[in-house]
Amino acid sequence: MKKLLAILMAVAMLFTFAACGGNDAPPAGDMAYVQGKGTLVVGITDFAPMDYKAEGSDEWIGFDADMAKEFAKYLGVEVEFVEIVWDQKVMELSGKNIDCVWNGMTLNDQVLASMSCSDAYCVNSQVIVVPADKAEQYNTVEACKDLKFAVEGGSAGKDMAEANGFNYTEVDKQATALMEVAAGTSDAAIIDSLMAGAMIGEGTGFATLTYTAALNSEEYGVGFRQGSDLAAEFNKFFKEQIANGKAAEIANTYGVQEAVILE
Repeated sequence: MKKLLAILMAVAMLFTFAACGGNDAPPAGDMAYVQGKGTLVVGITDFAPMDYKAEGSDEWIGFDADMAKEFAKYLGVEVEFVEIVWDQKVMELSGKNIDCVWNGMTLNDQVLASMSCSDAYCVNSQVIVVPADKAEQYNTVEACKDLKFAVEGGSAGKDMAEANGFNYTEVDKQATALMEVAAGTSDAAIIDSLMAGAMIGEGTGFATLTYTAALNSEEYGVGFRQGSDLAAEFNKFFKEQIANGKAAEIANTYGVQEAVILE
């Protein structure tokens, strides 16, 4: 009788452990996890022309936002955009608060080491932004050595500030860095050239600013959780979007056709 009770208890414990583990067990793959919950949660920042809201609208648009919508359709799920603090993107991803980082993200060593990344889909550079009336004075790296820069925390702009030995202050967004320069609280900023083309100069909200020296050449990719099968699925998806002309159509809509890798 004791032997029978021991066997029954062991079986009961086995089922208990199985039930407990069922709630925390990892999905068969990240794609299955996203499809199971029915939503692709995309981590972004306000970064025209990649992810931004038109004036008076609550809808996220831009090259990255529109492509993310198409990727969600491809996966058979809804898309949800979550605005994140850029310096916390890895923590947000690993904590499953978001499913990917898709926001003009430079494929640097830190990103490649902490995420499963897609192939590059866009080329970019980091540029120096200064008041337009000082463009001729500050059009080389050497001429900018004594300036006080504003850069987004955790960004490629910060990397370039460090690489060039610039004096810099970290801010929460690239747009905030532009505000710092416009207000005169910083002498210059380092931002993505795609953003510079969309947000500064005549006819924009930062008409008094311009960009001068380019500091590097870089590539954008989408970041997924470590080991995620969504990275390979994105590569397959993007090739299809190139072949059917959708990627070129969206790139043309936002004026980034020369930057997007369409071959």
